[in-house]
Amino acid sequence: MSQAQDKLIGSVPSRIVDVAHLLVTPYEGRVAEYNVATWLQLPGLANLPVSLLVSYRDGDKRREVNVDHGKVNAHGKILLSGIARMPVRLKIEDMQVRLRSAVPAQSLVVEEFFVQAVELANSESRQAMA
Repeated sequence: MSQAQDKLIGSVPSRIVDVAHLLVTPYEGRVAEYNVATWLQLPGLANLPVSLLVSYRDGDKRREVNVDHGKVNAHGKILLSGIARMPVRLKIEDMQVRLRSAVPAQSLVVEEFFVQAVELANSESRQAMA
């Protein structure tokens, strides 16, 4: 699918991006994880498949990760959600949540949009959840 079929759902503020705790994994290196969810209305795309992805800049590299895939219902609505597991070498910047479809969406209505770090960087929040 070409980039022309990507529609911006929303940009994630740096105050949300910066609070994620970076995990260290043996194969991917440092990884940040975010819960991402969105309710969308996509008139004209009923019964067609779409994908939710997160794109971001890591130093001078542009990266993207898939979050969820689904089929728009007969009323042109869909809920997409999942965990964006984002490898990072330097720093996550310019984080955007996007919708990808094979057929260009003529319009996109974002009913709900949610992004939150799975685990916060500060230890106080981890203690509060215990």
